[in-house]
Amino acid sequence: MKTADLVDDYADHLGLIQIPFRKFGQRAHCAGPIETLSCFEDNSLLKATVSTPGSGRILVVDGGGSTRTALVGDMIAEIARKNGWAGIIINGAIRDSVDIDAMDFIVFALGTTPLKSAKENIGIIGQPISMGGLQIQSGQWLYADADGVLVSDQKLI
Repeated sequence: MKTADLVDDYADHLGLIQIPFRKFGQRAHCAGPIETLSCFEDNSLLKATVSTPGSGRILVVDGGGSTRTALVGDMIAEIARKNGWAGIIINGAIRDSVDIDAMDFIVFALGTTPLKSAKENIGIIGQPISMGGLQIQSGQWLYADADGVLVSDQKLI
């Protein structure tokens, strides 16, 4: 799967999250249904979410664009991988980037920071979020690789 090919074949059915994400992890791409999460500098709900069965879903996290604290580190990425999540897209930062980059998993984020987030159970799961010029809802489909992150209302491939 290549996002460039998807755009060539399905341009009318796709939206591009217009954020210059960095890709981490050994997987070249991910595709699957979306689960949304909104949290700002607090990853407790994110950790609780990826601790449940992912069933091939992709967690799309609106972290408010903050790179001050990390929402995902190597332990949370490993929990997500083991629980069958196909990937994590974060409008925010990660830490332990070298370890995540070595995993058989995929994470997209704005960048890195060594600072950990708060743990106050603040956030909302499953609600529509606005990110990179798109309204994104749980149940939509996401396709991502090093070239970009695309969203569709339906499964395309």
